[in-house]
Amino acid sequence: MYVSYITFPYNEYIFNPPPTVYFMDIPVVTEIIHWFAVAFSVIGSALIIFGGIQAAIGLIRSALEREKTGRGRLKRQFTSYIIFGLEFFIAGDVLTTVLDPTIEDITLLGAVVLIRVILGYFLEKESLEFDTTI
Repeated sequence: MYVSYITFPYNEYIFNPPPTVYFMDIPVVTEIIHWFAVAFSVIGSALIIFGGIQAAIGLIRSALEREKTGRGRLKRQFTSYIIFGLEFFIAGDVLTTVLDPTIEDITLLGAVVLIRVILGYFLEKESLEFDTTI
């Protein structure tokens, strides 16, 4: 006796499902995220460099004018540029880790973010102390 099995189209998907395509497996998305991570790192660097140049010019200007009261304001402005630049660095690091997350990368990211957050906290605290003393 011959037994014929009826196959339905969905049986093929049950036993041989199509490969799952993850969002991060699309090369264009990975490339876009990579460029945003690089852009955030460049923006963070540019902010810190700009703040440093601005602080150096202000310091030279106050030294030539023999003005001592403006140094606290310069330091507070430079500190704010550093804090803002660190925020962009953290965003770039998070995006880089999203591309290829391993336990080692996530641990390293956690350590870097923790160090940068602590640094930002104390810089912000120092900046607020300048506001209250001036």
